[in-house]
Amino acid sequence: MGYTVAVVGATGAVGTRMIQQLEQSNLPIDEIRLLSSSRSAGKVLKYKGQDVTVELTTEDSFAGVDIALFSAGGSVSAKFAPYAVKAGAVVVDNTSYFRQNPDVPLVVPEVNAHALEAHNGIVSCPNCSTIQMMVALEPVRQKWGLERIIVSTYQAVSGAGQSAINETERELKEVLNDGKDPKDVKAEILPAGGDKKHYPIAFNALAQIDVFTDNDYTYEEMKMTNETKKIMEDDAIAVSATCVRIPVLLAHSESVYIETKEVAPIEEVKAAIANFPGAVLEDDVAHQVYPQAVNAVGKRETFVGRIRKDLDAEKGIHMWVVSDNLLKGAAWNSVQIAESLHEKGLVRPTKGLKFELK
Repeated sequence: MGYTVAVVGATGAVGTRMIQQLEQSNLPIDEIRLLSSSRSAGKVLKYKGQDVTVELTTEDSFAGVDIALFSAGGSVSAKFAPYAVKAGAVVVDNTSYFRQNPDVPLVVPEVNAHALEAHNGIVSCPNCSTIQMMVALEPVRQKWGLERIIVSTYQAVSGAGQSAINETERELKEVLNDGKDPKDVKAEILPAGGDKKHYPIAFNALAQIDVFTDNDYTYEEMKMTNETKKIMEDDAIAVSATCVRIPVLLAHSESVYIETKEVAPIEEVKAAIANFPGAVLEDDVAHQVYPQAVNAVGKRETFVGRIRKDLDAEKGIHMWVVSDNLLKGAAWNSVQIAESLHEKGLVRPTKGLKFELK
């Protein structure tokens, strides 16, 4: 017997890819329900060639649903995910809302699928930039330990949603086609929709993703720090991030510096990453082979290259990590979590609701 699967936020940049990933999934699916806000309700989308009408998300949308994938923003997850759990569904949430909740596993299936066993009806999908870093670093952590991580990200605008993609394309056209000065194009979304000022992304790099916290790091940077510790189950790992938005539409790139607990021979590090599920080694500098965003688009894997020893620190290693932020960084990781729940026999109603109904 197959599942009834709901996708909340079905018309967004991640939601549409969740539908595509479900089409390619090995999950036994009998019925798909597509849910959204009032703005998109009534639209007709395709699932395996069949028309499916998008419905308005309400407290009652989840009757009979086994798995609910959420990617419609934190406020939507906060309001509706508990109702889905109450109705008997397991929620896979792609927003940040539940990630640091101690009752909610935060899962990258290749890294910590065991955490699913303790779910209470909701499983969180980590931040896109965290996920790809975990796939690259877990094989290293397993063999040589991790003392510290310093990461600088080069993040695609799609991480801020379809509206940010549209804004970027408009700005680029205004500069290239209309001859506008990049400083003079009007920005309305980036670097953060929730902040007071907006800056052009065309021909620019913005050292701000999300709003700033009290410690002068952004929320995006603190997500990378806190989520790494939770996923790797080690609060002692030192993690500092600088997250930068660049005018690329799809796929995040990261410059990652780590210090291991034991000295790790570079060739062995490359072999460990090459053999790790979900990771692809692209590292042949003699032939200029290294991960590139344009090559990662549309692929589920995380690509790792430029692996080299630090020139001074004996246990220091540098690498370059690239992945499609809307696939492994969101839609595919969410569907992969659902597949893992199925494989472990964990798609079942939860007894006793631990989440507040709002």
